[in-house]
Amino acid sequence: ARSGKQHGVPAHHFPSTQEGTMRQETEAPLMKPAQADALHTLWDELADFPAEDMETALRHSLDVLAGMVRAGNAYWIGGVRVGERDPDDLFQGWRPGVQHYLHPLPVHVEASKALASRWNFRAPDPSFRLTRKGEGNFRSIIHRRDLPASWFRSHHYLHFHASRGIYDTCYVCFPVNEDVESWFVFQRTTLRRRFSEEDERLLREALRPIKWFHRQLVLAHGLALASAPLTPTQRRVLHLLLSDKSEKEIAQQMGQSYHTTHEHVVNLFTKFGVKGRSGLMALWLGSKA
Repeated sequence: ARSGKQHGVPAHHFPSTQEGTMRQETEAPLMKPAQADALHTLWDELADFPAEDMETALRHSLDVLAGMVRAGNAYWIGGVRVGERDPDDLFQGWRPGVQHYLHPLPVHVEASKALASRWNFRAPDPSFRLTRKGEGNFRSIIHRRDLPASWFRSHHYLHFHASRGIYDTCYVCFPVNEDVESWFVFQRTTLRRRFSEEDERLLREALRPIKWFHRQLVLAHGLALASAPLTPTQRRVLHLLLSDKSEKEIAQQMGQSYHTTHEHVVNLFTKFGVKGRSGLMALWLGSKA
């Protein structure tokens, strides 16, 4: 387990420049001691989650950070580049791969599917293009700062945001490698106030130093090193493989035959390019080193 002091940037001070942010910072204001303590605690808690329980760790991080910036909801996206860069593709192959909401109400799930479909069909909404500005760099976005006032009168905003009570959105995007990014997204709902730069800095400070956590999230969803994203069943088998359960015990917990479970296990080893369970564990342990 890693302590908060070892995660990188000292939590009592913000970076003086922002790589890829929509606005450069000229000052580095001190963080409140209570906020620094809360981030240290969060980092320690995340480091203590077992490898097979990354989804619980993700929900915990979303819950804590949403509370700190008074966001009514939050979600995580594993963004992936599909295929080669296409000069005719405004998004250069980037697609939303996997998405997890803190509060996954049906209206949010349906909207997410519709938005992903629009993205996949390359609908050139300014909010989509904004997320790709500065790709490959750690960056952050605030809709009500970085989008023009006209966008908040557009059909896209009214249909996909205002209709769900979303007043403002803040993204923090972490590049895991050149083809995978980890996006944490926070939404103001009941609080009708835009995210401040202090909110943005706090979220950046929370998420910038923990590359190991972003990497484990995308690994757990088969986005970083697997040859293709994992199915829900494969993710369940993967999480159990990272525990101390035998394949027979995994089969029993999954309600499957041993033969079916073993096929899933072999396919997972192939996807991640490892020869066995020890290689899989080494991959996960390496992501936390």
